[in-house]
Amino acid sequence: MSNRSGQYSEYAQHHPHDHGRLFARRVIAHTPAPAAAASIRSEAGYTITHAGKQVRFGPVAFWIVVGTITCLGMWSAATATYFAFRDDVLTRLIARQAEMQYAYEDRIAELRAKVDRTTSRQLLDQEQFDKKLDQIMRRQTALEARATALGTIPDVTGSIRPTAPSRGVATSETNSGTPKPKPISDTVIFVAPPDREARLESRAPILSGPPPSQFAKNEGVDNALVRLQNSLDQVERRQLAALNSYEDSMESRVRRMRGVVTDLGLNMAQLEATTPRVPMGGPFIPVKLPANASTFDRELYRINITRAQVDRLTRTLAQVPYRKPVVGEVEFTSGFGVRTDPFFGRPAMHTGLDFRAQMGDPVRATAIGKVVNASWSGGYGRMVEIDHGNGLSTRYGHLSQIDVKVGDVVKIGQVIGEVGSTGRSTGPHLHYETRIDGEAVDPQKFLRAGVRLSAG
Repeated sequence: MSNRSGQYSEYAQHHPHDHGRLFARRVIAHTPAPAAAASIRSEAGYTITHAGKQVRFGPVAFWIVVGTITCLGMWSAATATYFAFRDDVLTRLIARQAEMQYAYEDRIAELRAKVDRTTSRQLLDQEQFDKKLDQIMRRQTALEARATALGTIPDVTGSIRPTAPSRGVATSETNSGTPKPKPISDTVIFVAPPDREARLESRAPILSGPPPSQFAKNEGVDNALVRLQNSLDQVERRQLAALNSYEDSMESRVRRMRGVVTDLGLNMAQLEATTPRVPMGGPFIPVKLPANASTFDRELYRINITRAQVDRLTRTLAQVPYRKPVVGEVEFTSGFGVRTDPFFGRPAMHTGLDFRAQMGDPVRATAIGKVVNASWSGGYGRMVEIDHGNGLSTRYGHLSQIDVKVGDVVKIGQVIGEVGSTGRSTGPHLHYETRIDGEAVDPQKFLRAGVRLSAG
């Protein structure tokens, strides 16, 4: 730019940076006005002059160059910024990724621990449930075995009576003919056998609704187990109460039996010695109660011993005539002792009891024994005498018909004749006597003993 060309000297005023404008002026000076305007329009653009050299650019090319330079500058700035802050950005990205990875790992570990806890709880709950269910099954099996044991006891029922047993209750005789120490005419009451199964049914109503959660299911299972436990507890309490009631009844019966023998003035040892033995046998196997036996087993053991005593006393008392010889309500027309003779009208000893009855009513044996007399016997008319052993005997007079013969062995309640009015009698009735070693005693003493025994 220091060397100037000769064309610039033609102008009085010139500035080194006005190359474009000088060129335009020069063209205008040598060209007429209309032609100059057209030249300017056709030659519009940008010219760069340097050291006497000119470079002319059109508008499009100029802006392309400018845009390219701008883009290169921005790219250079971005590249410089990237290289300047690359380490920080990478560090932050790596830290962010590590943080996200750690967060995911922590979350996975937490979920895994939660799953492990849930699994452990389920396993523990399942184990506890299995233990409780196994315990319930064992209890149910034991209660069923107890119910079976109670079923072998004929006097134990499934229900517990709130009050003491009513008086006058009698049971039927066994098929083997073993007598029961109860009056003949007492009403026989059959009771239902005990319940031999523990029914563990849930009576909770089934409600429709959304499916319950696992916690609700566990609670439902626990509630069902609790209800089963309560049901088994109730069954066990009922069984123990039945055993206690039966044991008290057996012990009371044993005391009454022994008291009756004592009150009648009989020798228990002598009676037991003459009691006929029933056919039985087998090897001797002693009963041993385990040291860890339950309360139920101990009570059942005591009951079995008491039952054996009751059976032995029952067979012994079968020889004692404490039952009524006629069926129905007892009505005496004449008692034991001194009375006015119905024929002579003078005091006389009456050695028996006169029972009011209808002609032809059956007369029954009041104890087991052997017929020693079955014929006409003076004032007795037709009379049957039965020897019961141990000096005990009974007489049945004024019969209209005799149904046994001498030497017959009679059972308790067996019909031996019919009520009549034979012999020294004023009308149909039964003359009944009890004798000890041939001496007449008041039959009411034996009848009262029968009422006492039948109370249990």
